[in-house]
Amino acid sequence: MRLHRLPQLLQRLLPHTEWRGPVSEGAKPLYLTFDDGPIPEETPFVLEQLARYEARATFFCVGQNLERNPEVARQALAAGHRLANHTYHHVSGWQLPVPAYLAEVQQCQQVLEAVGETARPLMRPPYGRITRAQAAALHPNYRLIMWDVLTYDYDATYPAETCLRTALAHTRPGSIVVFHDSEKAHRNLRAVLPRYLEACAAQGYSFEAL
Repeated sequence: MRLHRLPQLLQRLLPHTEWRGPVSEGAKPLYLTFDDGPIPEETPFVLEQLARYEARATFFCVGQNLERNPEVARQALAAGHRLANHTYHHVSGWQLPVPAYLAEVQQCQQVLEAVGETARPLMRPPYGRITRAQAAALHPNYRLIMWDVLTYDYDATYPAETCLRTALAHTRPGSIVVFHDSEKAHRNLRAVLPRYLEACAAQGYSFEAL
């Protein structure tokens, strides 16, 4: 079973985390996010699609990929997008003690600052796996961003049409939506993202960075 949106009861088990973005009266913002890049094979495609709608998004970057592809990251910054922290090695918080996990986040943050991201740090735990102790330790310095809609674009067994239809069905004003600019998401990302943007724009949504 795929949980595109976690029940609120489970969300409450992790204090200091954000699952939706702000919504002002009468507005229909969406907060598109892209995990696991930047990579030259996929991130430029995402930037091209976003530019068609003057969309702003947030890229949760793996530190290793940032070091390998700094120019791709700077292209995203130059286009008005946010870069954010997804740990240096894409690690699961459930498998690391607090000091080791904080070191992963700090190493990624150093690379983010080196490529030019200067805004208040955002962090998303890979796989959504973070302990309450890790979240409490990070919270004073980081906004911990989770999601309202997980598209499952990275799942090669998930048909693109189902991926698109289900993502649209769960989308609502303020949704933080997760796509992936990664090689494993290649098929669904390229089939779904352009049509998702088109459909949401037609419904009057705006696309904002966090």
